[in-house]
Amino acid sequence: MRVLIAGGAGFLGSHLTDRYLGLGAEVIVLDNFVTGARENLAHLSGNPRFRLIEQDVLQPVTVREKLDGVFHLASPASPVDYLKLPVETLLVGSIGTLQLLELAKEHGARFLLASTSEVYGDPEVHPQPETYWGNVNPIGPRSVYDESKRFAEALTMAYHRTRDLDIRIARIFNTYGPRMRFNDGRVVSNFVRQALDGAPLTVYGEGSQSRSFCYVDDLIEGLVRLFQGTYSEPVNLGNDGEFTVRELANIVRRILGSGGPDVREPLPVDDPNQRRPDLTVARSVLGWSPVVPLEEGLRLTIEDFRARRARPEPEAVSWT
Repeated sequence: MRVLIAGGAGFLGSHLTDRYLGLGAEVIVLDNFVTGARENLAHLSGNPRFRLIEQDVLQPVTVREKLDGVFHLASPASPVDYLKLPVETLLVGSIGTLQLLELAKEHGARFLLASTSEVYGDPEVHPQPETYWGNVNPIGPRSVYDESKRFAEALTMAYHRTRDLDIRIARIFNTYGPRMRFNDGRVVSNFVRQALDGAPLTVYGEGSQSRSFCYVDDLIEGLVRLFQGTYSEPVNLGNDGEFTVRELANIVRRILGSGGPDVREPLPVDDPNQRRPDLTVARSVLGWSPVVPLEEGLRLTIEDFRARRARPEPEAVSWT
């Protein structure tokens, strides 16, 4: 098998790259390193089944070798990134998705779109099943990410229905683990970094908003099963254990034995009040459920942060 992973230098993409190389596949990573990191792929140097293409997905993608699969994980995915790059995020979800769908069509390859729980917006249905259409503010600051993924899903389904493309759509809920960027603005990385520094933990709003946190190894297993299966409708992938932000802060403090009291900041615009996946489809169709408990996953994440924190984080790359 030979697969192309767009966004393969990112947090999730690099773990997916490792997994497919471990399965014996050839992997071509496409990344422009705006939010991805070279250090996530450094250990693959010299691997004869790995190749890197440094390119923006907004440009036509040419691959001479026959591809069996195309994974679209290319997009700014944290609020820090997509609020800084709003137009680029919309273009990745639209033009970038189009370029990769065309590549998959050209090769007769299966296409997997990494969508997001953000398509549900601030949900009025809880937990969220795939049949829920969502509650998204189409012109709010977060809409650049929410609507780019909703459009990407619509375009992917259109290729499936009218151009006979074999597709998979994963709606990914909050995921954490090794290789998260220290300053990506996500709640797990924020809390771990602050607690390691012995600093207060920044809680937005009252901290009563809930999230469901999936360890990266579980998420990657779900993606592999989805890709290798036959189901072509969207599938929620995440952990259905639900924790408030305050509860998460207390768990991180307990594990590390450090971290100051909460510091409150205003809740961001359109921040969801609650988020938890209904995993009925994933369990019944993929035979998949997350298995890593939150505390275990956090301990592994903290070990990784400790090992990397002495090394300076690479400078951000400008989008060109």
